[in-house]
Amino acid sequence: MPTRAAESKDHVYKILDLVGSSEKSIEDAIQNALARAAKTIRDMKWFEVMQTRGDIENGAVRHYQVTLRVGFTLEG
Repeated sequence: MPTRAAESKDHVYKILDLVGSSEKSIEDAIQNALARAAKTIRDMKWFEVMQTRGDIENGAVRHYQVTLRVGFTLEG
């Protein structure tokens, strides 16, 4: 039976920050960031929302922006 140290040694992640944006919603901003990153980053495993913000125009939300921390596994 593997030890806890042996189990966790395979779980090494690189972390990067992404900023996604959308005129629709916070969720769409997250999806936009992850979809674009998936074109060049392999093995993304998790994300954490670090910050949300937006632009206001004439008293209404004009644009959503979300900063994500994304973890992906290292190759080899």
